[in-house]
Amino acid sequence: MKHIDTLHYITHLLTDYPIAQQVEDVCCGGCRWIQLRMKHADTEERLATAQAIYPLVDRYRAKLIINDDAYVAKAVNAHGVHIGAEDMHPSDARHLLGPDKIIGCTANTLDDVLRLSQYDIDYIGLGPFRFTPTKEKLSPVLGHEGIHRIIAAARTHGIRIPIIAIGGIAIGDIDRLMGTGIYGVAVSKAIHGTMDKVAACRAITAQLTAHNPFPTINYESSITNHRSTKDERHLKNSR
Repeated sequence: MKHIDTLHYITHLLTDYPIAQQVEDVCCGGCRWIQLRMKHADTEERLATAQAIYPLVDRYRAKLIINDDAYVAKAVNAHGVHIGAEDMHPSDARHLLGPDKIIGCTANTLDDVLRLSQYDIDYIGLGPFRFTPTKEKLSPVLGHEGIHRIIAAARTHGIRIPIIAIGGIAIGDIDRLMGTGIYGVAVSKAIHGTMDKVAACRAITAQLTAHNPFPTINYESSITNHRSTKDERHLKNSR
């Protein structure tokens, strides 16, 4: 069973705040999940950055997840990849990376969640929570109500895969968001946009721990149960 952290930090290309320093700060603040996101970089630049920060991530015993690029994830032996709707198919990513690596996917609707849960993935990023300038092709904004509605419906379908809220989340949103049933949050500006990045990270970590002190889901059992339920429905419908 793979452990999925409740706090995911997504790097952002900033001229005055290098990615290596972002990683250092959030790791000092207690974050142990770094998603390397470099949307406008070419493969060589993304690979070089991943190689440069890997020793730092490893020193803190954190996880390095590569956004969008399973080939770079494989090249640097990262812990996994996060893929969007227009990126590599989850099954192709699993075939490329193997059974031990983490694969996360982005969802915006209940149909997305139900579809993605059929594949061998480890978590789903659900959003955007609100408008965020870090995404150029932004899906419809969900807000608290949208996220709560999708998660509640997913649970009625037997989906127990960890669902991470993403997209424009601020520190002040987290307490209410955790009431929607999400497993955790993925943030960027909520940390890098503050004066004291380490303190901001620690504050978010404390909030998440208060809501979910033991964030462990037996995903293998849950996906087996979900698939068994689908098989039972299929048998009933075929009779």
